[in-house]
Amino acid sequence: MFSAIYVESNLKQQPRVEQILSRFSETPVIECERYTEVFNKKAQNFRLQKSAPALIIAEKFGHKVLASPGGYGFDDSQSFYFSHMLNCVYDCRYCFLQGMYSSANYVMFANYEDFAAEIVEKIEASNSPTVFYSGYDCDSLALEPVSGFVDFFIPLFKRYPQATLEIRTKSTQIRSLSNLEPISNCVIAMSFTSEKASEKWEHKVPSIDKRIQALRKLQAQGWPVAIRFEPIINQGDVVEDYKNLFAKIFAELDGNKLHSVSTGQFRMPQNYHKKIVSLYPDEPLFALEVKNDDGMISLRSDEQADYLKAIEADLFSYIDKQRYYRCA
Repeated sequence: MFSAIYVESNLKQQPRVEQILSRFSETPVIECERYTEVFNKKAQNFRLQKSAPALIIAEKFGHKVLASPGGYGFDDSQSFYFSHMLNCVYDCRYCFLQGMYSSANYVMFANYEDFAAEIVEKIEASNSPTVFYSGYDCDSLALEPVSGFVDFFIPLFKRYPQATLEIRTKSTQIRSLSNLEPISNCVIAMSFTSEKASEKWEHKVPSIDKRIQALRKLQAQGWPVAIRFEPIINQGDVVEDYKNLFAKIFAELDGNKLHSVSTGQFRMPQNYHKKIVSLYPDEPLFALEVKNDDGMISLRSDEQADYLKAIEADLFSYIDKQRYYRCA
């Protein structure tokens, strides 16, 4: 699974780390002082590393829970995001992470207790409901059998029902969730693109059918589930493609019981986009005409938003508009 496992020297005796290393006794283990020695090295090739990435187990210093970007979430509550990992096991061609980082290796921060302390501090300092988003710099569940993220953080949020955790994912690694009693303040948000877009750009991602079945199981067990349709890329007969996707999803899921549904368009910072284009110069996706709004890249075709309105109109035949938002 990993070409090697790097471990910061001060973490080798930590029980969580020992448990991970025991699972991969055949994998070379290399000590380092700080994860940045490996992760931030110059002259790395993200594209080449993606074929055989290493796992780096590290301690997160500094701020661990940050204010969410504007327009990111599902309501107007005070919101934050946190990342127990950096990078993703999947290889979605449109993903901003390959422009954000020089390394394709995975970093897992093992000091969950420090994350928890900062989350609790934010909750207790607020006089109103708070929302915490996981899955901004990684896929929250894709390495769940290794990370144990669910088993640690769900009990934490169970103690604070005034706070909501959204777990953003494309993964079908739901066993840990299925083994726990559902809580109403943890939302499992699954990301989808159309079938054609997924086949073109979502490499290594579980199939749409498998993701739907994972959500169906969680919904039946009582977990709040949500759907994130993004990025919607205006290519081909995109309206028909999403009409077909909606029919498939809502044949299995109860739209009236969904926590929320959102759509979002292709967007990323200009410097990330430039770097990704250099990694994949022959990728047709990056030959599409773009526009630059104050350093944020989006597709020029998105200026003609009639296609998005048509997609929304079809979506509203399955869900109540009150459950819907556009991700800015």
